Amino acid sequence: MIAGLHRLVRLFTHRMTLALRVAVLTTLAVAATLSVVSATVFVVVRAEFKSSLDESMLRRAHTAVQGDYPARIIRGESEDELAVADVKLAVVRGGALRPDTNLRSDGGFVDYHELEVAIGEQTHSMRTTHIGGTPYRVVAVQAGPGTALVMAQSMESIEQALERLKLILLLASFSGVVIAGLAGWGVATNGLRPVRRLTAATEHVARTAELTPIQVTGHDELARLTTSFNAMLQALDASQERQRQLVADAGHELRTPLTSLRTNIELIGQAADTTERSLSDDQRHEIMGDVRSQLEELTTLVGDLVELARDEPMRRDPEPLDFADVVNQAVSRVRLRAPQVTFDVDLQPWMVFGEPQLLERAVTNLLDNAAKWSYEGGAVRVRLGQGALTVSDEGPGIDPRDLPHIFDRFYRSREARTLPGSGLGLSIVKRAAERHGGTVDVASGPDGGTTFTVTLPDSHPS
Repeated sequence: MIAGLHRLVRLFTHRMTLALRVAVLTTLAVAATLSVVSATVFVVVRAEFKSSLDESMLRRAHTAVQGDYPARIIRGESEDELAVADVKLAVVRGGALRPDTNLRSDGGFVDYHELEVAIGEQTHSMRTTHIGGTPYRVVAVQAGPGTALVMAQSMESIEQALERLKLILLLASFSGVVIAGLAGWGVATNGLRPVRRLTAATEHVARTAELTPIQVTGHDELARLTTSFNAMLQALDASQERQRQLVADAGHELRTPLTSLRTNIELIGQAADTTERSLSDDQRHEIMGDVRSQLEELTTLVGDLVELARDEPMRRDPEPLDFADVVNQAVSRVRLRAPQVTFDVDLQPWMVFGEPQLLERAVTNLLDNAAKWSYEGGAVRVRLGQGALTVSDEGPGIDPRDLPHIFDRFYRSREARTLPGSGLGLSIVKRAAERHGGTVDVASGPDGGTTFTVTLPDSHPS
C-alpha cells in the first residue's frame, strides 16, 4: 500500500516544478498528520464523553436502587424529584416490564441485555440505542432477586458537542493545511533561490560559453553546491585554456614543416613545368631527403599531439610487465638511430602494472633526448633498480632557468630551437609517469650532464 501511494505521489508530482513539488508534498504531509491527530482527538473525546456518562448513570442507578425506587415503580408510586426530563426509567422483574408512569415511555428501550441483568447473568449492562430518532445511553443494574433497574439517558447534548468538536477540528485542519501549503511554497521559493541562480548560470554558460563564477552566500548545503559549481567552472575554464594553448602551440609547430614541405613541392612542380628550371639528380635527391625529413617530423609531431590531447585516465588494457624488458626494447630502438653514442645499460627486473606501449614511448623519448644532447662518442648511462629508472647523458646540461619548464608542452630552450624536435617528448614522459601513478624528475649539474629519474609504483591489478 505504501509503495502504491509512493508511485501515485510520484506520478502526480513528476511534471511539477521543484518548488511546487516541495509545497505540495509539505501540504500532503501536514494534511495527513492533521487528519490523524483530528481523528485521534475526536475518538478520544467521544470515548471520554461516553465513559463519563456511563459512570454517572451507573452511580445514579445504584443510588436509585438503594432508595428503593424500583419498588415504588412497581407499586405505581410517582416521585417527581427522582424523574429528570432526559432520563427514562423502567424495572424488569421476572421478564415483566414496569415503566415509570411520570415518563413518556412504553418501555421500548428494554431488550435482552437488560433481561440478562434481571435474571442474574450480568451484574450490569451498558449500550446505546435510539428512541424516537434520539440516541440514548441505556444502563441496567440489579435491583434485587429477578429484578433490574433500567435507566436510559438522552445523548443528544453529547452528540451536539461532538458535532461542534468535529466542525472545529475540520476548520482547524483545513486552516493548518492552507497555512502549511503557503509556508511550504514560501520556504521552497526562498530556499531554492540559490538553485535558480545555479540554473541561470548553467544556462548562461551553455548560451554564451562564459565561465563566470557565481557569488556564494551563506554556509549551508546550497552554498557548498555553489562552491563546487564554481570549482567546476574554474576547472572547465582551465581545460579550455589548455586546449586553446595546445591548438595555438600546435599551429605554431606545424607551420614550420608544412611551410618547408610546400616550398619543396612548389620547387619540384616548377622544375617539372619549366625545362629551364630542371633539377639535377643531386638537387632532386636533396629536396626529396628534405621532404622525407619534414614528413617524419610532421608524423612525430601529430602523434605527440594526439597523445597529449588525451585527457582520459589510463584505459588501454594495462597488464603486468617487467619494466626492464620495456627499457631494453627502447634502448635497442634508439641505438639504431644514434650510432654515434654509446649506451651503458644496467637493468634489474622490476615488475609493474601498466601500458607497455606508453611506457616504451616515454623511455624512448628520454633516450632520444639524451642521445640528442650527447657529444659524438659520448655515453648515455641507463640504470634500472631500487624502484627507479635513471637516464644520464654527458651533454652541456640544462640552464637553471629552463629547468622549471622542461616538461611543458612545446617548450624549447634557446639552445634546442636549432635542433630537430617538437618540444613534446618530455611532456609525454611526464604524462606517462603520472598516468601510471609515478613521477619524473630532472637534475643538471653545473659542469654539464643531465639525469632524468622516473619512479613507478609496484602495482597489481585490483
